[in-house]
Amino acid sequence: MKYIDLRSDTVTHPTEAMRKAMFEALVGDDVYGDDPTVIELEKFAAELVGKESALFVPTGTFGNQLSLFTHCKRSDEVILDENCHIVQHEVGASSVIAGVVLRTIDFKNNIPDKNEVERRIRKDEDIHFPKTGLICLENAHSSGKVIPLENMKEIYDMAQAYSIPVHLDGARLFNAASYLNVNPKEITKNCDSVMFCLSKGLCAPVGSIVAGNKNFIDKARKNRKLMGGGMRQTGILAAAGLVALKEMISYIKIDHENALYLAKELSKIPSIEINTDCRHINMVFFKIKDNNISEDLIITIMLDNGIKINGSENGEMRFVTHHFISKDSIDYAVKCLKEIFNQKNNL
Repeated sequence: MKYIDLRSDTVTHPTEAMRKAMFEALVGDDVYGDDPTVIELEKFAAELVGKESALFVPTGTFGNQLSLFTHCKRSDEVILDENCHIVQHEVGASSVIAGVVLRTIDFKNNIPDKNEVERRIRKDEDIHFPKTGLICLENAHSSGKVIPLENMKEIYDMAQAYSIPVHLDGARLFNAASYLNVNPKEITKNCDSVMFCLSKGLCAPVGSIVAGNKNFIDKARKNRKLMGGGMRQTGILAAAGLVALKEMISYIKIDHENALYLAKELSKIPSIEINTDCRHINMVFFKIKDNNISEDLIITIMLDNGIKINGSENGEMRFVTHHFISKDSIDYAVKCLKEIFNQKNNL
């Protein structure tokens, strides 16, 4: 059975062009640095985001944690948003892998505030204090919001004044660039390193990129090996990543348009309350106001009708559009939800 999958933009599968590229990919041993397809991907990715060098890694979480591990010394403090992906959805890996302390900030509306960040920088050399080793930003944010460029620039300029590097979790970097209608380089010039995913919204089956200056990537390459990320003949996977970056970025705008359409249609259901503050990219967040129907029942009925959805997190549900979600798919999903609420109200 073919499902309509609204759980995430990670659920996409490779396009036919990707499958062909993977089948025909030239490969070598990437740990030795002689996989031509990986070399091509890393060069193309670095140029795309305006960095000197890049590294192909297995996942976004791997890329973020590798970046913390490479930037920081053990016991360093990392300043970041308490609701960002590194804090909320990476299993506390930073304490295990990099051995760092996360100094979190509750940013209003998930928008970083320069003054709040600067206030938490360890400015004095005190025997009791950890060192501020890194500042992390996220754009697009996992809340569905896009951070304005002026906020990123303010923080980056301030960080440079204190000689503190900035890492960008750009898992959905191209979503942010599409929303802001700018070249990705306009975002990534405000950071020292960036991670972006090939498998979120771009249809590649596996992989992310970490990019930065050559010295940083050289260190990260060794740390990738330490973390178990030396994957040998990875050209088969890198080939799909090249197609993702060369052919799929332009489709993100359609995903955003479909998300706006989805939000509009869902808002017509009286039992649903749309979060109108988080509609920048391909995500729709909403609450179910009807307390007479269980979330588990909704999930089960939707699955029975060929639609996969996740349960709520912090009281909100999330539907995500992607390359394989059309307006017809949206219409069908909304129709099924309406029927669920109508049947319950008629009992």
